[in-house]
Amino acid sequence: QVQLVASGGGSVLAAGSLRLSCAASGYTVSSYCMGWFRPAPGKEREGVAIITSGGSTGYANSLRGRFTIPKDNAKNTLYLEMNSLKPEDTAMCYCAARCRASWQRGGFDYWGQGTQVTVSS
Repeated sequence: QVQLVASGGGSVLAAGSLRLSCAASGYTVSSYCMGWFRPAPGKEREGVAIITSGGSTGYANSLRGRFTIPKDNAKNTLYLEMNSLKPEDTAMCYCAARCRASWQRGGFDYWGQGTQVTVSS
């Protein structure tokens, strides 16, 4: 049974940083593509970033350069490092596994509970 537990959200001021964590069980982060998604205005959700089993990464165009998505295979944990945060980054962020080709629209096979990110100006 795949379980993905996200943590690390919180409230920060604009231009601040947060690091989200996603602890996986029943699933090996080194074996499959993993990522993060969040709800977006006018969309059901948007993919934030992915990292493949081989370590290749992909980012939403609007977030490239501000967010990075490292993983620690030994800890079976995925991260999302969020820098230069803006108020429009306020959202519940979800950790997800097994990316689909539609990942930029939030296409994943598994996801866990989200962690809230709130950015104030």
